[in-house]
Amino acid sequence: MSPRITVATAGRVLRQLRHDRRTVALLIAVPALLLALLRFMYDGSDGTFDRIALIMLGVFPFVIMFLVTSIAMLRERTTGTLERLLTTPLGKIDLLFGYGLAFGLAAALQGAVATGAAYWLLGLETTGSAGLVVLIAVVNAVLGVALGLFCSAFARTEFQAVQFLPVVVVPQLLLCGLFVPRAQMAGWLSGVSDALPLTYAVEALTQVGVSAEPTTTMWQDLAVVTGAAVIALVLAAATLRRRTG
Repeated sequence: MSPRITVATAGRVLRQLRHDRRTVALLIAVPALLLALLRFMYDGSDGTFDRIALIMLGVFPFVIMFLVTSIAMLRERTTGTLERLLTTPLGKIDLLFGYGLAFGLAAALQGAVATGAAYWLLGLETTGSAGLVVLIAVVNAVLGVALGLFCSAFARTEFQAVQFLPVVVVPQLLLCGLFVPRAQMAGWLSGVSDALPLTYAVEALTQVGVSAEPTTTMWQDLAVVTGAAVIALVLAAATLRRRTG
């Protein structure tokens, strides 16, 4: 992998993203608006908004980046852009890590805006630092990017790309501990939950909510999510096709 080519690829993706105002609005504005909706939903419920909003700050980037990236890569393939790019010295791993870098930077902006709105406009209170929340949100977004790139290889149309959302994303949302504590799940469900990376992202955010200092568990969870993202990027490179047949 060439760092220079990876950075150049990230720059190209960011320039394309800058000209797509709808996608920019989806990335930046929508999470903050959804958090505001949660604030009104749980107004008067002591602690409920703090618990759910904290987790949503990590979930929103994961879901949005998965959706945006899977469709963006599919478009590159169906329009022939990817085939033309791969005739240059650009390798598959450079391309995919460039995507991860570009959307990771976009996620940093997204996370900063959403976290700022949550803490300073909507009154979110956590024991830990807001900076750690942004860090976990960015890593979670890169995981969404990696899984989106991987799944896009198996889709022929944008509709098929979206169909991977309930297959890949929704089960992780249901089993990450957001709706039911993992300790209360059936044994086999808890085992499935242990194998899903979003579980560890949620646990890391929960640690920020209850501890003033970064805990060992939080760093271990973050390492698991990072490792899962790298593995997904490598798998995406192995399954990437030049064109959609």
